[in-house]
Amino acid sequence: MESLESYWSRPAAEISRALASGPEGLTQDEATRRLGQYGSNTLEVRRRGSGLGLFLGQFKSPIVLILIFASIMSAFLHDWTDSLIVLGIVLASATLSFYQEFNAGHAAERLRAQVQVKARLLRNGAAQTVPMADVVPGDVALLSAGSLVPGDGVILEAHDFFVNQAVLTGESMPVERTPGVVGASATLNDRSNVVFFGTNVRSGRRAY
Repeated sequence: MESLESYWSRPAAEISRALASGPEGLTQDEATRRLGQYGSNTLEVRRRGSGLGLFLGQFKSPIVLILIFASIMSAFLHDWTDSLIVLGIVLASATLSFYQEFNAGHAAERLRAQVQVKARLLRNGAAQTVPMADVVPGDVALLSAGSLVPGDGVILEAHDFFVNQAVLTGESMPVERTPGVVGASATLNDRSNVVFFGTNVRSGRRAY
């Protein structure tokens, strides 16, 4: 496939040709081939550190470091009671924080394993629902209110189409997206003919 640098500044027909796609989307065989070529459509999840590393991380807080310093100074001045009390408070706080963070991390991993986000695409000219991880370059996605955008793409058709992209730009209000072409130097906010992975549709319907 051709390079698609500054794809928002190129006509949709040109992009379709570059991706060897069309209004009816890809065939299932071609989608399977591209999935093998490009890999899953997922963000890389940062690996969790070891339990020991997570526990030691609880002692990076400035307040905790100050308390540890105070405990050392008390021990240096032979005030063993205050030193042990402060040290006990630090260890108890670190242990509690470690326990809560460790459990929260495992709960998030279990939830991620159970929930599978899906996308509605055109494959073989017909609408199909597939896991978002199986979306490949050249797929035509069918989006409507409530849909999660499964990848960066240009708009082919749209009707009163508004997208919430606060996750990227911080904009509190949904922005309208329409077919067309914008300048190659357009900023993220000005690329009114594209949608971005991870944003969600607030209203309208379209395909891209």
